[in-house]
Parts: sequence; C-alpha cells; structure tokens
Amino acid sequence: MLKKKETLVALAKKGIITPEIKAVSKFENIDPEKIMEGLSEGTIVIPGNPNHINLNKIAGIGKGLSTKVNANIGTSPVNCDIKKELIKLKYCIKYKADTVMDLSIGGDIKKIRRNFLKKCILPFGTVPMYQTAVETTVKRGSIDRMTKDDIFNTIEQQAQEGVDFMTLHCGIIKETVEKLKRNERLMGVVSRGGAFLVKWIEENGQENPLYQEYDRLLDIAHNYDITLSLGDGFRPGCLNDATDIAQVSELIILGELTKRARERNVQVIIEGPGHMAINEITANVMLQKKLTKGAPFYVLGPLVTDIAPGYDHITSAIGGAVAASAGADFLCYVTPMEHLSLPDEEGVKEGIIAARIAAHAADIAKNVPMALNWDREMSYYRKNLNWEAQAKFAIDPMKINNRKKIKKSANGKTPCSMCGEFCSMKIKI
Repeated sequence: MLKKKETLVALAKKGIITPEIKAVSKFENIDPEKIMEGLSEGTIVIPGNPNHINLNKIAGIGKGLSTKVNANIGTSPVNCDIKKELIKLKYCIKYKADTVMDLSIGGDIKKIRRNFLKKCILPFGTVPMYQTAVETTVKRGSIDRMTKDDIFNTIEQQAQEGVDFMTLHCGIIKETVEKLKRNERLMGVVSRGGAFLVKWIEENGQENPLYQEYDRLLDIAHNYDITLSLGDGFRPGCLNDATDIAQVSELIILGELTKRARERNVQVIIEGPGHMAINEITANVMLQKKLTKGAPFYVLGPLVTDIAPGYDHITSAIGGAVAASAGADFLCYVTPMEHLSLPDEEGVKEGIIAARIAAHAADIAKNVPMALNWDREMSYYRKNLNWEAQAKFAIDPMKINNRKKIKKSANGKTPCSMCGEFCSMKIKI
C-alpha cells in the first residue's frame, strides 16, 4: 500500500503547486496560489488518500470556494443489500454529489466499504467508530468493551484501504459528558458515534481515546494524508437542544485540536449542527469560524424545524442555504426519509438535489462567479423559451426533459401549460 511522504499541507507550505491544487484551481476558476495559501493556513482542504486508486474527481472545500455537498449511503442491521447501496452510489455520482460517505452498520462492513471504494470516483469518507462498535458487539457482547487498540487499528485499516476523510469524535471528553448530564437535554445524544463514545466513557470511567491519544491519530492521518472531519458528537437533535453548553464546549475543544493538527500538517474539517432555529444559524457559523480560525465547516442541515418528517430534505435545505451563505463550506445532504427509514435511490437523488440547490443559493450570496453565471445563462434561455438549453442548465435536467406529460396537459400546443398563449415572454414590450 502507498503512503504519502509529505502531506498536501506540507507541500503547500513549501510553495509547491500540486496536481490536486491545479485541479481545484481549474474547477473553481481561482488562481492556484490562493488554493495553496488556503491549504497552508488550514482554511481549505482537498481530501485525497493516495491509496484511493479510483479517485478522479478532486474536491476543494473551504474559504473562497463553491459550497460542496456530501451524500451518505450504507447499510443498516435491518436493511443490508450491497447491490442497492451500489445503485445509490451511482446516483451520488450521477446527480453530482461532491463527496460520499459510507455509514454502514449492517452486514460485512469491511466488504461493503471495499466494494464502494472500487466504484467510487469521488472523495470517500467513513465513521470508523461504526465498524469498531459493531465488531466489538459481535465479538464481546457490548460496545463498552472496545479497547483503544480496536479503535486505532480500525482507523489505520480504513486508511490503508484508501478512505479519504473520516468523521472522528475527538472532542467528547469526560468533563463535557458531565456537563451534558448536569444540563439535561430533551433528546440527549443523537450522534451515533457520539453515543457510542459517551457509553464507553461512562462504563469504563476513562477518557476518550481519540482525545487522550490524539497524537496517535495525527500520526495515522499524516501517514496517509487523511482529512480529519472532527465530529460534533454533541450536536443538537432538536431545536430545544441547540447552542447549549455541551455543543459549545465540544466546539471549543475542537478548536484546540484543529491547531494541533495544523502544526502536524494534517487537514481538518469541523462538523456542526444538527437541528437549529433559523435565527441561530449565522451566530453558530461565526462562532465555529472564530474558534477554529477559519477551518472548513461541515454542517448536517441544519434542520430548521422538527415537525416535517418525510420532508426533511426541505427543512435541511433551508438551513443549509442560511449556513452556507453565512460561511459554512460543506453541506451534508438530508433525505426525505432522514428520521423514518434508510432512503432508496430516489430519496438519495432528492437529498442531493435539495442540498445542491441550497449550496448554489448560498454561492450566489457569496458572489461565487460560476454560480452567478449559471443563473444568468438559465435566465437567458428561459427568456427565449429555449427548452433544450434550459434542460442543459437545469440542476435536474430530467424535470425538463420529461416533456410528454407537459405537452399532454397543454393539449400538445405548447411545451408549457402554465400560461399558453398568454405567456409573458411572448408579449412584445
């Protein structure tokens, strides 16, 4: 297996413009020197493990770049069909997610991940704690019987296989667990990885190994140029729990850990909430940027209301647009079935499209040139009633290309049944 002798950050600090920097520069239409500067400072990351042989769509995430979208796939203990998950992976690529994460907790997790890596051309992420917890439960009967070596061996195994970025809940510590217990939440800990670690800490009376032996983690990340996505184990799972002591305390710790990672030339992303009222989002983004000195911010939503199961791709897109326009860099999609079931491939598509719309809306607010140009082109072709060109520029061309239903509803006389002969674009002014 390959190992990277010098990380992308180390090379950037030496003023070397790597192929990865060139690829991001070309996609974003930004000078490569700016990408290099962002990597050096830690405000930009480019996830890419040299062992991920099939990676050919590089994604830059961070300051000054277009907002990126992640899509989650993976099995559960009650729904474990690798063929269906591989179809979802195809949908992730087809509908232009920027990255993919495997959140599998059912079946042969190693085999599933290896199948994904063979097919995935996008940066690929995991939550190593899932594999560790599942394997420990199978072998020893309980999550709290994990050992430190179990955790770090899983991380290194996944790094060797080619995983590009990893969610790791390093900011959960004994002190914050006590704060959580003293300040009772309505929904407690909703992060699965976070819950695993809280249980382990409480049952064993020991400190979180990912925090206590953070340097060991940095060694692995450096060897394989893994991007650490420092997880928000205490993210709020409902509006009631947002911006509380546990969430903010964890974020403060993540800021300290970000500094240590940068000193080792390891790339870092910070993960964020969660469920949150729309009026709290901007302040949360500003706080994250302040405490981490501009580290890329990766948010799950945020979902701006708790009352819309079945429509949470919409509640998430609303929050994501607000968060990204305030400075968040990376949106994790949420599917319509987020709180109900594992999504099917159509749910994956809807989640990706909703998140991409949110990201694009934010990019317009950020004055990202290619976002503004995209809308301008679409408006030109809409003005000229050029349906073929509109399909080309639409975020979901299939919606426009499915013309048979449109024509049928308009009695075949016009491609649009909204206005017919009274279309404002046909009135000469």
